[in-house]
Amino acid sequence: MLAVALVDRTGSGLWASVSVLYFTYVSGLSVAQVGTLAALAGAVGIAGAPLGGRIADRLPLTRVLIALQLLRALASLALLTSDNYALLLTFSALGSLGDRAANVLTKLYATRVAGPDRVRYQALNRSLANAGWALGGLGAAAALTLGTTAAYRWLLVGDALSFLAAALLTLRCAEPPSPSRTVAGSHTSAPTTDPTSPWRDRTYLLYVATETVLFLDDAVFKVGLPLWIAHAGSAPHGLAPLLMVLNNVMVVVLQLHLARFGATTAAARRLLIPLSAAFALGGTAMALSATGGTVGATLFLTAAAAAFTVAEMLHATISWELSVALAPALAQGTYLGVHGLAQSAQRSIGPLAVTAAIAAGPAGWTLFGAAIALTCGIQHRTVRDRLAEPALSVPPVTVSEH
Repeated sequence: MLAVALVDRTGSGLWASVSVLYFTYVSGLSVAQVGTLAALAGAVGIAGAPLGGRIADRLPLTRVLIALQLLRALASLALLTSDNYALLLTFSALGSLGDRAANVLTKLYATRVAGPDRVRYQALNRSLANAGWALGGLGAAAALTLGTTAAYRWLLVGDALSFLAAALLTLRCAEPPSPSRTVAGSHTSAPTTDPTSPWRDRTYLLYVATETVLFLDDAVFKVGLPLWIAHAGSAPHGLAPLLMVLNNVMVVVLQLHLARFGATTAAARRLLIPLSAAFALGGTAMALSATGGTVGATLFLTAAAAAFTVAEMLHATISWELSVALAPALAQGTYLGVHGLAQSAQRSIGPLAVTAAIAAGPAGWTLFGAAIALTCGIQHRTVRDRLAEPALSVPPVTVSEH
């Protein structure tokens, strides 16, 4: 599954850093249309997370994951067939649905195979995934030097081919054991009762709500930085994919080391404090990028990208641990599916949040960073009492996330 992450994210790196530019320069969409398309596609994708969690407790993970990879490939190729806004929205929504469901299943696969080393395993998985992002981002940056429509289209083809390759690699992965499924011969039985429902767990739902805000760093790199560079700053357009490469190189080099600081539940909660500082610094640097010329804008945007990357790595470490520690052992699949709603919802509200920050100018970015920093404090307090209850902790034998 580690190889799957590398291949999958290499293709995604080709596309993610230029998708906004593709829809702007090839499909001819306005800033508002691009932001709305990303938001609506993300809204549809929200359903993928809980669906993935429910499916994970009933069907073989690897077979479902293969089907989702194929869906993502078809959705990517379909974008090449039309510039019609409704069709572009439909294809993007299907890809988003498959992406969010596949993400939850990949997390649960790690949960079931990593054992008590869940944080370290996830850090290694994420390092490889970001190595793929970096390779893809470098390819995208090279393609942008051509400045042609064909170059954008080939990047999209490369993204689709990566999903096909990931599906083939998944065929070689063994099916992990599941505490909620019993496999006997060719017959699979699923539990007939739901021991615990996350939908009735107010603490977990509030935790997921705060997670939605903390995942906004994703929208900064995929939508905020490219649009800010293209429409509101004096930095060169080619800086956008290079900042994505910087993001991924930093994760590859530092994620495994930073994961050591969140190896326990209490340590993960303490990391919320430096996380709030990183988000505040990122927003401030984005605001300052509008105050100078080309060199100043480039330096401040690079500093902002570095700050948001540190925030991304800290939050990933925190999220891997807390999302599992807050979930009952017998309902991990369902709980992680609900936790996946945070990233899915961010896919919808994230583009709107960053485009609003762009519209408000430098003050908008300052407020953006401050609001996320405040949310870190809210989450720190929300999980405090729950984590003090040993009965709700997940036994070491059951594990992990993303």
